[in-house]
Amino acid sequence: MLGNRRQFLKTVAGKAAFFAVPLFVPGKALGLDGAVAPSQRITVGGIGVGGVRGSYVLSVFLGQPDVQFLAVCDVRDDRRLSVKNLVDAKNGNRDCKTYRDLRDLLARRDIDAVLISIGDRWHATASILAVQAGKDVYCEKPCAMTIELAAALDDNVRRYGRVFQAGTQRRNVSNYVFAVDLARTGKLGKLLTLYAGIGHLRERHDWLPAEPEPPREVMDWDLWLGPCPWRPYNHQYAYVNGGWHGFFDFEAGGGLLDWGAHTVDLCQWANNADRTLPVFFEPAGNNRLVGKYQNGVKLVLQNTGWLGLGGCPIRFEGEEGWVETGDSGIVALHPDSLRSQQKTLHEPGGISCVQHVRDFLNCVKTRALPAANSQVARKSHIACFAAYLAWRLGRRLNIDVLGERFIGDEEANRMRSRAIRAPWYH
Repeated sequence: MLGNRRQFLKTVAGKAAFFAVPLFVPGKALGLDGAVAPSQRITVGGIGVGGVRGSYVLSVFLGQPDVQFLAVCDVRDDRRLSVKNLVDAKNGNRDCKTYRDLRDLLARRDIDAVLISIGDRWHATASILAVQAGKDVYCEKPCAMTIELAAALDDNVRRYGRVFQAGTQRRNVSNYVFAVDLARTGKLGKLLTLYAGIGHLRERHDWLPAEPEPPREVMDWDLWLGPCPWRPYNHQYAYVNGGWHGFFDFEAGGGLLDWGAHTVDLCQWANNADRTLPVFFEPAGNNRLVGKYQNGVKLVLQNTGWLGLGGCPIRFEGEEGWVETGDSGIVALHPDSLRSQQKTLHEPGGISCVQHVRDFLNCVKTRALPAANSQVARKSHIACFAAYLAWRLGRRLNIDVLGERFIGDEEANRMRSRAIRAPWYH
């Protein structure tokens, strides 16, 4: 009996000693030494991120300590490989998976969010597919090709309860934020006129000459086209940087949204008009359009007449002062006493998206609305499309701001949407 008791005590003591030995757990797994524990990381996939802008935004994502990049999708094999090599070098392994079809990437249940930086033609469709697959989305602008798609994107984001950030990063760049704050808080007096910089408007309806299509594994032309009408392959569209720009089938709004998605968006914000639209737009000379809000504030879109403070310029004028700024980060204003309220710049200019990406990632964790959420993007994009259609049709368009339609102009209303090629209907 005693012997059995002694044996029992030895067994218990042995087990206690075993469990008392400290097990080695890597610091990274616990989030020590500045690392983020795996349970706190946001897993991300990239769609069409091999271009100039996409590569830059990807580098910003990779620079965030709580991001784990898992996969990349591109219809071009050279870009799939180059992005994989970049991600693998950052992660110190060979684990980044590659996909030709975005649907295969979106089917992965271990991916929380996607970065979309494919061409204009794909932005809304890819984003809608992503939110339907349960992913949060950071999407470069323009986020849609039409008024109808801008609305559908917002509807889907809200229906599926996802976090969406449009790539209009100037909402998180401090010189622009400062200018908007002066307007929103009445420091310029009663607002009179808002100015939004746009580029030279253009639109081509021709096709480039047909060339032999590469093998699908090298370049999937059908997937490159996606929801657009079928067109014969030409390498310039897909292999020349920006080669698709200017073509009606591939670019949103005659190029107006290249800058307008940023600058009109900032004017909307400055006028506290994120949930509404101007009541009309009309052409006012070469590459110039004028609109007006219900509160009487005028909105002018133009590509000349600026102080030369960099790309994507904006200017806000009130009864007691004005402010103008651009991508240089320099702010011109009157009266100069307003300058004392400007905070130190945390971004070098409007091109940087570091704060914008951080805003998105924070909102992925908290489920809050990011600065350029889908509701904000919906209205600013629709405002841009309304201005574009006024330019294209060469006449004033009156806008039903609640219905997001044109009053008494059925031709303009038909242009609120475009045909979408199967199987990419929404």
